[in-house]
Amino acid sequence: MVSENHQAPELPAGVRLGNEKLVLLTQAAGEKVLSLIARDNEGNYLRLAITGGGCNGLSYKMKFVDKLKKGDILVISQGAQVVVDSKSALYLKGTHLDYSNKMVSGGFKFSNPNAKSSCSCGESFSI
Repeated sequence: MVSENHQAPELPAGVRLGNEKLVLLTQAAGEKVLSLIARDNEGNYLRLAITGGGCNGLSYKMKFVDKLKKGDILVISQGAQVVVDSKSALYLKGTHLDYSNKMVSGGFKFSNPNAKSSCSCGESFSI
């Protein structure tokens, strides 16, 4: 969690600073995101988005980016900088992102309180 004394980063115009009530990374997820950022060097921000598709109607998308866009919300969780566009934020509010390195059913796992149902793979959901 970000301490109260932590200085907010300088944000581009049109980008807001959010908090972990929008998206919260577990310690394991935060460590994995930071290690992937260091290893892949594709960008310093993890962008989370919701798109149409998947077996339940909506899908989670994750990618690393190096720039913020107007309308983005930046959340700092477990030291990782997570970016969510304002439309996806409506679907993600209160979501926890965890990571497991188990051989079977490992990887990133979303726990979304807004999802009425989700598929067995955990990559899509419906509202």
